[in-house]
Amino acid sequence: MGATIDNLLSPGLERSCDELNSNDLTESVLNGDASMQDKTVELIWNALDNFHIELPSWGFADTGTRFGKFTQAAAATTLEGKFSDAAHVHAATGACPTLALHVQWDLPNGLKDVPEVQDLARRFAIRAGSINPNVFQNQDYKYGSVGNPDPAIRRMAIRHIVECIAISGALASRDVSPWFADGSNYPGTQNIRKRIGYFEEGLAEIHAALKPGQRLLIEYKPFEPAFYHTDIADWGMAVLLAKAAGPQSFVLVDTGHHYQSQNIEQIVAWLLHKNMMGGFHFNDRRYADDDLTLGSIDPYQIFRIFHEIRIFEWEHQCSADIAYMVDQSNNLKVKIEEMIQTACTAQELYAKAALVNHEQLAKLQQHCSLVDAEETLRGAFWQDVRPAIQAWRKRQGLPEDPMQAFRTSGYLERITSQRGKKKRGGLASYA
Repeated sequence: MGATIDNLLSPGLERSCDELNSNDLTESVLNGDASMQDKTVELIWNALDNFHIELPSWGFADTGTRFGKFTQAAAATTLEGKFSDAAHVHAATGACPTLALHVQWDLPNGLKDVPEVQDLARRFAIRAGSINPNVFQNQDYKYGSVGNPDPAIRRMAIRHIVECIAISGALASRDVSPWFADGSNYPGTQNIRKRIGYFEEGLAEIHAALKPGQRLLIEYKPFEPAFYHTDIADWGMAVLLAKAAGPQSFVLVDTGHHYQSQNIEQIVAWLLHKNMMGGFHFNDRRYADDDLTLGSIDPYQIFRIFHEIRIFEWEHQCSADIAYMVDQSNNLKVKIEEMIQTACTAQELYAKAALVNHEQLAKLQQHCSLVDAEETLRGAFWQDVRPAIQAWRKRQGLPEDPMQAFRTSGYLERITSQRGKKKRGGLASYA
């Protein structure tokens, strides 16, 4: 369990993932051609060696909906439990070296709790990831936080986020990711333009507290819990506020935070084009912000998003500096198993996106060869990359079947017994 991403992964390979026709991928692996197998493994390694997806601490605790929660005996009740669970996911997948922290839930005493987090990070070989402020849960934020008409509430929210920036610096964590539930539920009850000004002023002050290398990621959401207007309702508002805040501010895209049928990959393309793409909160949805498991409803959408990123990187010959994170409701599935399932799905879809022949696609797009261009994209999506990913895992000393390895480890049975007894004894989850 002590393996980390740094000692598991080999240096990135220089070979381009476009040098092998994607249509040869699965056939070469299954047919056992040694030279083609080597090329295939290189292709997948080239995609996966530097692909990391962050886990959310709150995903290991008992969570639910606004209607209630269904508890699990194995759910983590302490920060130590969350780090331990994340370490098992990373040991199984090799893809999750960091744990996002929610300050009010994970560091309730603020900066005083930093030494504990540092100790847990060393013990479990899992680094502290993005720092997430909480400006939506307290009763004081009933009418908003940074957009609240009460200057005292605005000041309280800003102080909290600035403290989160200090916590981020102490933990050597780069990204601070606030989500704002601010808005209103009824027409005429709030001055929308004044609230824009409050956000512009507040985010500029918050940005001024950032140290070099830190980033402020601004998330947007069209509705819930505010159902008439949300202060940061879409990517355009987030871009404008990020630009007003300062150059270390970028946009965070939650794949569930969109209206039905919205073209999320087009939003990603715009953000990449404007150098405003900061990170993702990955999940899936059937209706709205359902927070379902990544790829469970529309894996092709996630593939298309990854494709926009990969073709941007190919065109610019650089790596896009994007933070990938899971943010979904593990309310019914076994929490650690859902995290493993999510990480594996993300790896598969990212690997598929790496198989698109970008040079060929660019020529077809230029000549408006519609069918052939679409088939170039679809052909990569329909490839079975699992044999090549298994080869990558074997090479890295990882389990070839992460889920099976976890299930046979006995860890779930142990924590179910241990944590279940504590819960029955009166210790409740705090997140």
